[in-house]
Amino acid sequence: MQITGRIDAWKLHWEPNHPKPIKIIPDTFWDSDAGKFIEAVAYSLQNHPDAELEKQIDALIDLIEAAQQPDGYLNIWFTGIEPQNRWKNLRDWHELYNAGHLIEGAVAYYNATGKDKLLNVMRRYTDYIATLFGPDEDQRRGYPGHPEIEMALVRLYHATGDERYLNLSKYFVDERGQEPHYFDIEAHERNDDPSRFHFKTYHYCQAHEPVRDQKAATGHSVRAAYLYSAIADLVAEMDDSELLEVSRTIWDDLTGGAMYITGGMGPAHANEGFTFPYDLPNESAYAETCAAVALVFWAQRMFHIDPNSRYIDVMERTLYNGMLSGVSFEGEQFFYANPLSSYPHVNPYEHWSGIHTAEHYRRVDWFECACCPPNLARLVANVGSYFYSTNGDTLFVHLYNDNEAQAQLAGQEVSIRQQTQYPWDGQIQITIEAAQPTAFTVALRIPGWCHAYKVSINGDEQTAPADKGYVHLNRTWSAGDVITLTLDMPVERMISHPDVRHDAGNIALQHSPVVYCLEEADNGPRLANVALPRDGQMNASIDEQLFDGVGVITGDAVRVEPRSWQDGLYQGKSVTEQEHTPFQFKAVPYCFWANREPGEMRVWLREI
Repeated sequence: MQITGRIDAWKLHWEPNHPKPIKIIPDTFWDSDAGKFIEAVAYSLQNHPDAELEKQIDALIDLIEAAQQPDGYLNIWFTGIEPQNRWKNLRDWHELYNAGHLIEGAVAYYNATGKDKLLNVMRRYTDYIATLFGPDEDQRRGYPGHPEIEMALVRLYHATGDERYLNLSKYFVDERGQEPHYFDIEAHERNDDPSRFHFKTYHYCQAHEPVRDQKAATGHSVRAAYLYSAIADLVAEMDDSELLEVSRTIWDDLTGGAMYITGGMGPAHANEGFTFPYDLPNESAYAETCAAVALVFWAQRMFHIDPNSRYIDVMERTLYNGMLSGVSFEGEQFFYANPLSSYPHVNPYEHWSGIHTAEHYRRVDWFECACCPPNLARLVANVGSYFYSTNGDTLFVHLYNDNEAQAQLAGQEVSIRQQTQYPWDGQIQITIEAAQPTAFTVALRIPGWCHAYKVSINGDEQTAPADKGYVHLNRTWSAGDVITLTLDMPVERMISHPDVRHDAGNIALQHSPVVYCLEEADNGPRLANVALPRDGQMNASIDEQLFDGVGVITGDAVRVEPRSWQDGLYQGKSVTEQEHTPFQFKAVPYCFWANREPGEMRVWLREI
């Protein structure tokens, strides 16, 4: 953030048309990076107080406050570079998107530290925005091309109790896609032809029709999931049955035909998003890291409005695979796109394929458009908030890993401690601590990938069946009560829907929620020629020498290649003997790929 100028940009030290070194000229989306950075630090401070880090954020907040204009407006680019273009292009220029991320950062920092300087700055800005946009005759009918502020406004409402913010969020959602189309109106106002829109269709920004009429995940995948998250927020606040049906319908469309096995979303580079059902190419997959982060947000919100483990199953799949692959094991390099196969030996800049970028197979320190690193940071720093939720006197246990937590149940402070080697092992121990015996329900999630399980309390086996994916244990709990959950965890050969042409005849390996891949570092080159026998043996174990100890899968494989090859690109099989060379393969968790020397990677494997 500092090296690339994203901190000093708030000083607004530019003059119009005065050239500056490229590293200190901001772009129209830089404000959002600051918002996500502040949010990430806020979550970190809650569990890991750090006076120096807090001091850095306070200094950044001082810069942001000083950059705010007298009317409340707050934006680096349209204050310091192009003030004449303020609010001229909501479709493309990210003003409301930036405001949303800054609001989220402000709320998180206020919750973590009690400091309200940035919260007050963002309230002034939001109050100004609320005067500009709305249904009244003297207001503009606009809404953001890149959804985000809709979620942020709900969080601001929670922090302040001011219903104007909730109503503004609902306005932005309901106005989206209405006719006459605002993006056409603003284009004509700036003497632009709407037909020249780079992405050609308003499907790109989910504004092709009113939100309440939409039935499919469409367009830019990050924009889509942010919008769908906001819709779920509004359902939770307003009990809107029509928006609930929209949420369920679009969720079913996504998970039924548009989501990678890793939880990745968006196969296409052209629109960074969706194409058509069952179009899930592997080597050219875009599957932006930010889209995975946004899917986690959406999945959690869907559970809150429609309690069912199917949403948490997707959330868990995405956390362990499509999200975590976006950052290196050391936490210092990042993927923007997350393909499911990679063949990186050809330099894509020397041999243009139309698919790859340099970052498509090797993580890098930063991006010119650096939305993903701070997005990852704010999710990882806040991952604890996804493990549990409460509804009345029920404690839902969504995720499993070593942790300690506290919750208010039946008027009592209850402590929960998990001990487990999950996801490598299915044995989970949960200890309950309360000052006095307390009656409440513990609802344990049984993951969708698990086909057999056992539950006991203090060694006594329980027979409660799962309801919508959760086993409900209702009793009076005493200090020291221990729940033991044992999840059956075989290595699973996964197959895809028959309409996913890219995976026909192939399998993917999954153990618990973790999807595995083969890398050249363990299995040699030409991974496309590797096949797994249908009756081959497989074994899951811990490799203590790999990434400080992670699960791996080993087993029988064959390499199917010609015994020899004469000159020429093609030969008749009748004159070229195929050789099946057996070997022991080693698969590693997909999220850890590209952490060693560059080489091939493949998730979907031939089965013979």
